[in-house]
Amino acid sequence: MLELRPSCEHCAKPLPNGSPDAMICTFECTFCKDCVDKVLQNVCPNCVGGFEKRPTRPSRCETRYCIENYPSGTVHKNRPINAETFATLRDAMRSIPPNER
Repeated sequence: MLELRPSCEHCAKPLPNGSPDAMICTFECTFCKDCVDKVLQNVCPNCVGGFEKRPTRPSRCETRYCIENYPSGTVHKNRPINAETFATLRDAMRSIPPNER
């Protein structure tokens, strides 16, 4: 089950369940859409994968699989990107489609 991390790992912007700005990679690294587009350029600094919009956990408990029974994570992972260090990796990977990296 997705952890639904509560904030962007780079800028610390709040990303609650249902946020249209929440983006994740396959390892659940979580960043806001602005950071993914402008800073990371769709290259995860941890795994070099791409990002997708994070799914929303249902708020209505029609089944037991809802946000009330499985709340969002509470641990903030604030790991701002070092622009100089990341630039080389980002520039090498951004022209390669994420499914081919």
